[in-house]
Amino acid sequence: MPHFKMSDESSSTSSSQLVEDFEGELDEEVDSEEGKNQKDRGSPTPSLSSFASLRAVIRIKQKYQALKRRRQEMALGLGTQGGLTGAPRCTSPKIFTFNGLTPPPFPAIPSVPQKKKKRGRKRDVLYPPERQRKMPKQERSRATSCLYLLFAIVFIQVYNAIENLDDHVLRYDLEGLEKTLRREMFGQQGAVEGLLSHLNDYLSTYVHNKPLVVSIHGPSGVGKSHLGRLLAGHFRSVVGDTLVLQYYVLHHCPQEANAMQCARNLSTLISEMVEKAEEEEKIPLFIFDEAEHMHMEIFDVLLQLVASKQSNEYLNAIYLILSNLGHAHITKHMLQNSSSIPMAMTASGRHSNLVKELTPILRNTLEKHHPLWSEADILPLGLLEKGHVMECFLEEVTREGFYPDHSNIERLAGEIEYYPAVLGREYSQTGCKQVVAKVNLL
Repeated sequence: MPHFKMSDESSSTSSSQLVEDFEGELDEEVDSEEGKNQKDRGSPTPSLSSFASLRAVIRIKQKYQALKRRRQEMALGLGTQGGLTGAPRCTSPKIFTFNGLTPPPFPAIPSVPQKKKKRGRKRDVLYPPERQRKMPKQERSRATSCLYLLFAIVFIQVYNAIENLDDHVLRYDLEGLEKTLRREMFGQQGAVEGLLSHLNDYLSTYVHNKPLVVSIHGPSGVGKSHLGRLLAGHFRSVVGDTLVLQYYVLHHCPQEANAMQCARNLSTLISEMVEKAEEEEKIPLFIFDEAEHMHMEIFDVLLQLVASKQSNEYLNAIYLILSNLGHAHITKHMLQNSSSIPMAMTASGRHSNLVKELTPILRNTLEKHHPLWSEADILPLGLLEKGHVMECFLEEVTREGFYPDHSNIERLAGEIEYYPAVLGREYSQTGCKQVVAKVNLL
């Protein structure tokens, strides 16, 4: 690009002349560039040089317009300065170039500050694909509903089971039985508690995996048969006469030659009672007194009936075996260990010690007699003291209508034979067996 020098003559004349010359040259360059562009347009395909020349023309026009505006600004500045001072202004020569000339920027559009919208928490969410304004409903899992239903069924079943347990226990009136046994049984409170515990556990439900077999052992006169009669009378009042059997061996089968026939008859009778009890949803009671005289054939039949392999109706039954087998072990144990038993120990505590120490010995002896006792819970009855014998006399005297004179009762109790006293304890050799006969002689 050519350079132009400015002289020190009149600033307005020289600058205007310089601008006019520059405009002429720019017009020539523009015309030459446009001629080239027209030639390029005539060609079938525009080349890259045509685009470059077009860009050069646009850049020259932009510089020309900038120079024109600068000229106008200079003219306005000189006029203002001359009018104020009234003298021409001298300037030194300067070299003018296009360097530093930049196209004016486009006017900026004033930006309007936008207010930020506060975003509130909305429950409705916009989903672009479906254009929904509400959240979709979540489908509840079927497994959750089934689980809730299962919990409800289990709760109802457990509740009904508890109610049935209470109803089943109330049906047999075990509280009334407990009062009767505590009132009628003397000196055997520990054994009574043990028996009631077995009955309560068994009668709490109607479904069992084996029948309840309780074997009560003790010396003569301690109350075994009396306990059997009390239990039979109570169960007859709650389940009926047809579901209670008292089997006396010396009465029902006295001859050993008839043992096989007695065993078959007993098996048939028990089967009929069990089936009837199953229909009525009750539990029958079978009491076998004086089991020491029972024949082996009858023991074999009972063992088959109480075995757990029987059908369900045979599992819902109570077998009570009364015997004096093993009485020697009970008597020996109580006489030898009475001195070590504290006087302040309760009856239940003494009986628990008796059961704990004697049960292994009795079970070993009884299993040798017959395997039936391997299926039974053994419950020993201890010897009766003199005070217990006096209670028996008082009960019998009152029952017969005599005046309960204490001196007379003490005299009758003194006529009973006792073992040698140990630490103030006198144990009766015959228990209360002779009480009825003594009272009948009054």
